[in-house]
Amino acid sequence: MSDPARTFDHMTQSIRLTAEGDADAAAVLRTQSEVEARIRAICFKTGPPTLIGAELEWTLHDSAAPEAPLAVETLRQALGWHTPATLGSPHPPRSLPAGGTISVEPGGQVEISSAPAASLTVLHAAVEADRAYLTALLESAGLTLGAHGIDPHRTPRRLVRTPRYDAMERAFDARGDDGRVMMCSTAGLQACLDAGTESELALRWATVTALGPPLLAVFATSRRHAGRDTGLASARMATWWAMDPRLTHPVGVPTPRSSADPAFSADPAGDWVRYALAAPLTCVRRDGGCWDAPAGATLGDWARGAFPLALTIADVDYHLSTLFPPVRPRGYLEVRYLDAQPGGDWITPVAVLSALLSDSRTTSAALDLALPTAGRWVEAARCGLTDPELHRAATTLLDLAARHLDDAGPELRDRITQTIDRRLADAHGETR
Repeated sequence: MSDPARTFDHMTQSIRLTAEGDADAAAVLRTQSEVEARIRAICFKTGPPTLIGAELEWTLHDSAAPEAPLAVETLRQALGWHTPATLGSPHPPRSLPAGGTISVEPGGQVEISSAPAASLTVLHAAVEADRAYLTALLESAGLTLGAHGIDPHRTPRRLVRTPRYDAMERAFDARGDDGRVMMCSTAGLQACLDAGTESELALRWATVTALGPPLLAVFATSRRHAGRDTGLASARMATWWAMDPRLTHPVGVPTPRSSADPAFSADPAGDWVRYALAAPLTCVRRDGGCWDAPAGATLGDWARGAFPLALTIADVDYHLSTLFPPVRPRGYLEVRYLDAQPGGDWITPVAVLSALLSDSRTTSAALDLALPTAGRWVEAARCGLTDPELHRAATTLLDLAARHLDDAGPELRDRITQTIDRRLADAHGETR
């Protein structure tokens, strides 16, 4: 698909959720009300849910010595015409054969961002084709994709040098080492789901958020980091959680006792506006090399005129790309709480999310099952499925999902259910 409003974009780029030909990006926003209106205008694109996408991220390793440091030039040579500009490519990177694009994260993690697909089966075929192609490219250079949500072998080391990442690293360092670990050592799996119609949006938003702890627990793959056993089910999520909560904790909290509770009146757009305004600035784009943000400043401060630099539409859009909650609105719902999965297992958590949002009745049932554990993010990262409440919630949710895999053909459905069974049976250890 070529419609930029529906492109599942990469985190290092400005959010492209405006209509094609938007010439107003440089327009100055002079009041907080104008800033709030801009955020509301682009956070959710409502309509019947029809598309699904995925972003697969991996740590990258020398095939013979996975603990060896990665060289930028080796990666450039391996990716060839697919090398992104952040690695110094002089030409626009070519898309992968099935339409995905490659990006490279600060520590050399490689990511495939899929093209939006009309069904789970189509998405699976496209991503698997692009994954096989990327694997072959890397193997020819003696490199291999990791299988975990955090680097099990190496301490964080940054390879990609850009003003954005320089400024973010300095901002994160003020709070400790977790920001560097996040930037350079973690690898996630992101599912991209349509926001739904106006009447569905609040339910889908609350459900996807509440599903976070049980799905994180069942699909955790990041126990070992930098050569040691962390004792955590998801050291990746533990790292994100330890960062500034204004940047990485959930947007709003599901509060109803059930999906039928009259208190279920969430305002997703309002929640996102409040979150974005309260979030600290980690970088501010400028001409020249330094993008450091004013110390302690938030977007709300900037909107209220706390410092002299004019605030434009493009600045607001860019700020939103520096926020990393477990679920982020980007026109669609970007689910960010899953660890990277080994091999082709990525399709299972994506299919589970798709199935649980397949229709309003199923989504309501999923929310009811997920609400009792909706706040157990720390327990999910620490204990995974050894936490009895999370194990119980995950089991019932996966059973519900398995009964609604209508978007997958028989062969794919069998693969997904087998992976589900294996993850539940392996409740006391991570995927290896």
